[in-house]
Amino acid sequence: MHKRIAVYPGSFDPVTNGHLDIMIRALRTFDRVIVAVARNSEKSSLFTINERIEMIRKVMAHEERLQVDSFEGLLVDYVISQNAETILRGLRAVSDFEYEFQLAQMNHTVKPQVETLFMITAVPYGYLSSSIVKEVASYRGNIDAFVPPLVKEALEAKFGKHSEDNI
Repeated sequence: MHKRIAVYPGSFDPVTNGHLDIMIRALRTFDRVIVAVARNSEKSSLFTINERIEMIRKVMAHEERLQVDSFEGLLVDYVISQNAETILRGLRAVSDFEYEFQLAQMNHTVKPQVETLFMITAVPYGYLSSSIVKEVASYRGNIDAFVPPLVKEALEAKFGKHSEDNI
């Protein structure tokens, strides 16, 4: 039987509840989902590639059909190397669509056998991004609704623990 494999790429710096929602929902459609953490030397990240991979693995350890990996280079080449046929992208707003649409067209032109599937972010996470989470965490704001506890602890370790004295 042919396995349906999707690659869900991103920087995941850090992984948020919005990302996790997409991962869990994708497992309803695909036999296997590969979360592909992008290695981008031009982008400065708060967490190392290994820290990001490890956080996702720990948070999603209960999902045996979800694999976490990293890649660099062309995404479509990575997708083909994993015997996958689908790139999965989450969309929060119409503003995300324009950029993602251009990428999807380029990817399909380079490798016509690779399709892109857009999954709309669940309503509670429509505004959420890793950048927003990092900003709130840097000011020691409450991020409980944005990330799982393990990620919250990692952010507190980077920025310093939340203290009631700061309120």
